[in-house]
Amino acid sequence: MTREMIAILDFGSQYGQLIARRVREHNVYSRICPAGTPASELAKMPLKGIILSGGPASVYAPGAPKCDEKIFDLDVPILGICYGMQLGCQILGAEITRAVSREYGRATLRMIDRSDLLANLPEETLVWASHGDQVTKLGRNFETLGETKTCPYAAVRHTKKQFYGVQFHPEVSHTPKGDIILKNFLYSICGCAGDWKMSDFVGETIDSVRRQVGDATVICGLSGGVDSSVVASLIHKAIGDQLVCILVDNGLLRRNERQTIVATFRDHFHIDLRVVDWSQQFLAALQGVTEPQQKRKIIGAEFIAAFKSEAAKIPNARFLAQGTLYPDVIESGSKDGNPAANIKLHHNVGGLPAELGFELVEPLRDLFKDEVRLVGEHLGLPEDMVWRHPFPGPGLGVRIVGEVTPERLEVLRAADEILIDEIKAAGLYRQISQALAVLVPVSTVGVMGDERSYESVIALRAVETTDFMTADFSHIPYDVLGLISTRIINEVRGVNRVVYDVSSKPPATIEWE
Repeated sequence: MTREMIAILDFGSQYGQLIARRVREHNVYSRICPAGTPASELAKMPLKGIILSGGPASVYAPGAPKCDEKIFDLDVPILGICYGMQLGCQILGAEITRAVSREYGRATLRMIDRSDLLANLPEETLVWASHGDQVTKLGRNFETLGETKTCPYAAVRHTKKQFYGVQFHPEVSHTPKGDIILKNFLYSICGCAGDWKMSDFVGETIDSVRRQVGDATVICGLSGGVDSSVVASLIHKAIGDQLVCILVDNGLLRRNERQTIVATFRDHFHIDLRVVDWSQQFLAALQGVTEPQQKRKIIGAEFIAAFKSEAAKIPNARFLAQGTLYPDVIESGSKDGNPAANIKLHHNVGGLPAELGFELVEPLRDLFKDEVRLVGEHLGLPEDMVWRHPFPGPGLGVRIVGEVTPERLEVLRAADEILIDEIKAAGLYRQISQALAVLVPVSTVGVMGDERSYESVIALRAVETTDFMTADFSHIPYDVLGLISTRIINEVRGVNRVVYDVSSKPPATIEWE
């Protein structure tokens, strides 16, 4: 690499890759590196700056992750965020202790110095904080740039080293002016030119895939969603007929999904697509299972079994391509050996056993959903495919709370179809990032046709987000929600109540399981 870049040292933050994504939005290349990456290794990179991420640990706790202190001698600006600020301040002589008043959620930042990092900001602005520790004594050579009601050193600058720190998270959407702070760091402080574009990623990824696979055959799990569609298109552009796509019909697909995928990829794009009907095996394995993680493990295991069955018929098949995204990775455990809370198990990450038998090709592993859409547009994929709402790998299996049965699947398929049809008819589909219906494992009393009914509940979920790490519920107009509810209750047998999920992420996840 010869272009400029920002290295992000990851201390186990849930938002580590989100920082990288925000940097790329400003057309500056970013790379996630392990927290302890030696300064000598970083010095070999075309660095313009370093960002120290947040993290769940306390800097003064035994075994807390550290960085190589020699990075402060690399003569590049460093920005510490939350834990990263505390660590940088500690190394440079400040004192960090448990805060008297913790900050979780929105806080008001009051500016003291708006000359560089906080330039172009109003005198006060909202920021998103999430910390129980904070700097309590700055020490020599530090200046305060901003403060909150309970955090007197919410933004600081070192006068001798090129170090800046913020005790809040400028990378999350809940900090409305956070983008300005990052832009100030990248351009005013680091002097970046901003010459990285998604076309660069596409070209480099195509070259990387060619080098990785050589003349071997790659099989790709195709679901019809934007992730797997972009992966298939990207790899097909790289190696052509060496790609064989496999659609596993797991019995958990939406209505008419299989037929649509076949028509699009086999008939329109002329990609070698094999269809494996494994629905009976999936449903048999899921019989009687209600625990969400166990369902994901079972679905992952059957997914792999189906692939092995079909791959055995394909000569020279050595590689398995997957549409794994970074939210899948970070929500499934850890990144580069840094601990992160396990939120849920993704079938295409944690469900892959060591004895898989294929080498993995995951060209989108470091991208967020919106970046994947940009890749799809660059590759010329149809608009309705690029902007299709995400659909989980385990399919409707994680949208049925409780046991998955053929009968419950038909109820959910019918409700899901009505939901998507009506939000499209209302012109809301592009505004909403993801919409889904969930079959809840409870029955409620109702009155239908002058008779008492005791039937199922459908929960509707719709969110708006740019990164799928944080999300707010969509404010769908009441008349549209009313129409969706009326249609589901009237047209879907076995349902007598519809509710709307108004929780945000966090604390809730987007999917219910």
